[in-house]
Amino acid sequence: MRRLLALVFALIVLLLPLFTAAGESATPVPIPQPTLSPDAPPYDAEHPEDLSADQLYALSAILITQDTGEVIFQKEADELRYPASTTKILTVLLAAMLIEDPYETVIVSESAMNIPSDSSTMGLSAGEEIRLIDVMYGTMLLSGNEGANVLAETVSGSIPAFVDLMNQTVQAFGCDHTHFANPHGYHDENHYTTARDMAIIARQAMENELFREIAGATSWSIPRTNMRRARTITTRSSYLLPGSEENPNKYYYRFATGIKTGSHSMAGYCFVGSAERDGVRLISVVFYTRDRGRWTDTIKLMNYGFSQYMNVTPVDLYNMNPITIETSNYSTSDTGRGRLRLICQPASGADASIIATRTEVERMASHLTDLMLIEYTRDFIAPITAGEQMGTLTYFPELGEPVVYQLTAGRSIARRENAPKTIEQIIQETYSDPNPFPPLSPEIVLLFLSPLLALGVLILLIRFLRNRRLKRQARIPKPSSRYLK
Repeated sequence: MRRLLALVFALIVLLLPLFTAAGESATPVPIPQPTLSPDAPPYDAEHPEDLSADQLYALSAILITQDTGEVIFQKEADELRYPASTTKILTVLLAAMLIEDPYETVIVSESAMNIPSDSSTMGLSAGEEIRLIDVMYGTMLLSGNEGANVLAETVSGSIPAFVDLMNQTVQAFGCDHTHFANPHGYHDENHYTTARDMAIIARQAMENELFREIAGATSWSIPRTNMRRARTITTRSSYLLPGSEENPNKYYYRFATGIKTGSHSMAGYCFVGSAERDGVRLISVVFYTRDRGRWTDTIKLMNYGFSQYMNVTPVDLYNMNPITIETSNYSTSDTGRGRLRLICQPASGADASIIATRTEVERMASHLTDLMLIEYTRDFIAPITAGEQMGTLTYFPELGEPVVYQLTAGRSIARRENAPKTIEQIIQETYSDPNPFPPLSPEIVLLFLSPLLALGVLILLIRFLRNRRLKRQARIPKPSSRYLK
């Protein structure tokens, strides 16, 4: 018996390290939680425009405009990172682009369910019959890895073929530092991207209407399937959820429009976000950040971006650099020395909107003629009445019809007291006089008598010259009859 007990004890001692190792390997590896540099200046929410890179937890980050792709802010944006489940942005985009009928029902395959045991799922089962639209929402809102596989097989027939399509697509997008190894983002050494490339992918995705609807949803109702009862799924993104009156969510961003979370031990916490305010649409990416830091980092980036942009009208641009003209014929008592500022206002109540950075707005205001057509409808000769139209300003937006604005006189300018009449004034006075004949005046009489006077002077001159010639002839002696010897 003692030998048996000793043998059992020895076996326990020998096998204990193996059990311990097995237990450690079964324990999930914690996701890193980066911290801010101790030298980082404190963030001032009242002045979001002062954001600096070391005020973000994320090791890589970028902020771009959705409309043009212009980079507004970046931090290590070209460093290779693991994207985790933000990969599903491209997966759902390709499904939205290439699946003809998103409400078609598909059967979940055994191969689609072949995912790691610690994967995030949307609760599908092999053999389940479900609509593709429900799979798209489940892949985005619940980050279902098996849902991504279902979409991949539906689009390309197999997961490897779909991965090839993913890599061809990002190359077409211009993402030269991206390579995908699966459709869901589970860790693989050969599955990587950069914050810049992911922003490009997200920008392309947000141009698709169906994807945009899915990315911005906070919940979705999935009807009953052959294996599960009807259910409602909810997003896991605190960025999109306002919370309740009793328990508001401090990470909720009221301008948020989407889009996707991601996390694993090699990628840290990741988030690709989008937001819109006053017509300005932004896309942000934060890679390898903290759990809550992905929300605070994103909000800091969005507030910084909106602080850099302005929504102005052509009138606002004009008022930053209004036109002042030099008039002529103005009164000598005019304190403004004939200088006239023109007022710009919509011609028919219609107005246009221009969204640009503060720097771009200042540039447009200082080069107004590069953006708008200015035409003058009258001369700059006094008198001029306040409010009188002097010309028009036409703005030509990139999309839509031209918008016309009136340029009117900002003040009245009197005419010079002794200024000669202009031709226009003479013509106007002539046509406004009821008497068809001009009034008699010394000037008019002289005008009509001048030909007669000239003729009389000419006659007198001729007679004078003739008489002078006759007198001259009378003084010459007449020859006498003489003979020459």
